[in-house]
Amino acid sequence: MTKPQVLIVEDEAHIAEVLVAYCQNSGFEATHLASGSNVINHIRTHHVDMLLLDLMLPDTDGMDICKQVRAFSQLPIIMITAKSEEIDRLLGLEFGADDYICKPFSPREVIARIKTVLRRVTPINSANQQASMIIESGFEMKPDEFEVRFEGALIDLTPQEFKILKLFLENTGRVFSRDDILNRAYTDTADVSDRNIDTHIKNIRKKVGQVSTGESPIRSVYGVGYKFTQRI
Repeated sequence: MTKPQVLIVEDEAHIAEVLVAYCQNSGFEATHLASGSNVINHIRTHHVDMLLLDLMLPDTDGMDICKQVRAFSQLPIIMITAKSEEIDRLLGLEFGADDYICKPFSPREVIARIKTVLRRVTPINSANQQASMIIESGFEMKPDEFEVRFEGALIDLTPQEFKILKLFLENTGRVFSRDDILNRAYTDTADVSDRNIDTHIKNIRKKVGQVSTGESPIRSVYGVGYKFTQRI
């Protein structure tokens, strides 16, 4: 069985060495880049299953790398950052990261986060998943191919955004509280806050809005949560 490939982008050598060792001891293949200058080219030319990305690189802004990756790939991304402020974490999620971890951290926690994010992605790409298409209100979703279109245009979603939208498309008109969304669309709920859920839904609305200027089908229900409204 092929080992998952983890790309570690970290400029602090001692941290990178520890992460590489823990990844390899946990059954992953690990490649280390000390700067951000070659990250995009590496991802385009090598198979990568997971990106561990330090946001505070000396030569490149990690946020910019995250945005560039999301422009052409749904590669799972975990941010590694010394910034602990909530706004920085939320910005990273808005730019397409799947998770974040703040320095100082336990290497074991990083491995646990990698496994959790990969579990989120694997069911979407599983060959055993039913190859059915979900068609609803202008959306065409193929869960087995991790593809969703709106009014014929391809929508690029992160794995977590995809799972949330799938939940809504399968339950048109139903109101979901944030706790409902957390329990039904997230694999690991330990570090997910209401703000994280709101950010993912904001991103879905934004991406759908780039295709259609009409009102978002994902409506806020004041004091309760969200629901997907069927287009007439």
